[in-house]
Amino acid sequence: MSVGLGLTRSGVVFAVILGCGGADPADRDRPPSRSQPVDSLAVSTRTGVEIWYSLARTGTAADGSTCVERGLEIRRAGKRIQVPLLYTGDTPTLVDDSTMRAVLWTNCRPVAVYRVNLRNGRPVPEPVGKGS
Repeated sequence: MSVGLGLTRSGVVFAVILGCGGADPADRDRPPSRSQPVDSLAVSTRTGVEIWYSLARTGTAADGSTCVERGLEIRRAGKRIQVPLLYTGDTPTLVDDSTMRAVLWTNCRPVAVYRVNLRNGRPVPEPVGKGS
């Protein structure tokens, strides 16, 4: 029994030693790489509600070129509400203090216009001919 325990201890010591070595000191001086763009403020209302670009995805156009399509997040009084399934390549616009207008993008092109409730984040298709 003590042989099994000894192997376990030596295995743990070996794993700790392996975990401590091998790092390139130059790696510590490099800033961490970002696979996602940082959150950035898109627009804010007079009442203090802020619309932020948060998530990001890479879109691919028909010609093979790429673009970044950003998700939207509503921030108010310390709360964050993600707008579901709406990625855009445009800046959202305010309709009034409770609604924004955002364009859904797919494959680097605008597809549909939505009105988004700033209280709950719910997007609804904008009726045709009602754009601002």
